[in-house]
Amino acid sequence: MNSSSPILLFDSGVGGLTVLAELRKLMPDAPVIYAADMAGLPYGAKSEAEVAARVAGLLGRMAERYNPRLICIACNTASTIALGMVREVLETPIVGTVPAIKPAAALTKTGTIGLLGTEATVRQRYVDDLEREFAQGKKLLRYGANGLVALGEAKLRGEEVSVDDVAKAAAGLVLQAGGENLDTVVLACTHFPLLEPELREAFGKDVSFVHGAEGIAKRIAHLLEGQKFPFWSKSFAVTTGGLEDFRRLSGAFENHGIMKLKRF
Repeated sequence: MNSSSPILLFDSGVGGLTVLAELRKLMPDAPVIYAADMAGLPYGAKSEAEVAARVAGLLGRMAERYNPRLICIACNTASTIALGMVREVLETPIVGTVPAIKPAAALTKTGTIGLLGTEATVRQRYVDDLEREFAQGKKLLRYGANGLVALGEAKLRGEEVSVDDVAKAAAGLVLQAGGENLDTVVLACTHFPLLEPELREAFGKDVSFVHGAEGIAKRIAHLLEGQKFPFWSKSFAVTTGGLEDFRRLSGAFENHGIMKLKRF
């Protein structure tokens, strides 16, 4: 492994910045390439076959071009669908992102947990397995709130996002039978923590929110413990979409030490 090899942080859009924010707390000097598949956004409305083929193909090309020391798939939809496939074809260590059902089950007092993700994420067998392993005896309500992805992206672009818009996009969770007993909500998309202030206002003060960004960052730091990063290494971001639109997000990236945006 080349001493200047970066960490590759991959997401369908910019939700992975929530993971990068936590990673910077632990590894402030690590070179990071943030890869946003803006041309493929949103993943939540795509079929499993489409997501798997796209993620595996892109990560294969990115691994060849950038020679990362570790890849983080900072996207719940991509991870729950394609993580196993990507690990089979790439030798690079890969950290995925999965719904934080385990900590939510430990936190709930009412026994009713909400899972907010994309439509593709909430229907995955991976989520069934997590529920069976960590939430036995609990009630898990799921809702695919694809609209929250676009709202999170808009907020990072500096556009006004209202609590009413966020509440409307997530309302299907509490309108289910048993929704009145919700006290803990899993944000199972890395875009959704971007909207946590609005979600807190929409759901009320008695509801807690959990997501996996901090745990993912700790996992990356653990796997790379003891590795050296040269001080001259630079971080940058790439997009599969239009560069002009991507540059509207430059302020959000600069907050995390990324000054250069490129087209992949």
